[in-house]
Amino acid sequence: MKFLIDAHLPPSLCRALAAEGHDAIHTSALPDGNAAPDEVIRSVAIAEGRILVTKDLDFFDGLVLHGAPPKLVLVRCGNMRKRDLVALVVSQLEAIVLGLESGDLVEVE
Repeated sequence: MKFLIDAHLPPSLCRALAAEGHDAIHTSALPDGNAAPDEVIRSVAIAEGRILVTKDLDFFDGLVLHGAPPKLVLVRCGNMRKRDLVALVVSQLEAIVLGLESGDLVEVE
């Protein structure tokens, strides 16, 4: 799967997803970096067929109201150390992939 990791999540999540065989980029790699507006992030996700991984509820609202981005992983955990967050996502990766194959939203808690 192809993922786009939002600015509120660590770039190390990209490396962890790549180690599991997925294509992942971080918003820091976009032309405006982590300052990229939500509209640009949505556009990249749509144009490149990427699943947006975010903590930002604005993207959830966009999915529900407008279907954009078309697929979303919403990380719903509080503040935690970067390595713990990456470990949480990787530990649930199989369920995330299965959920995305049949739906457009997966929540990670």
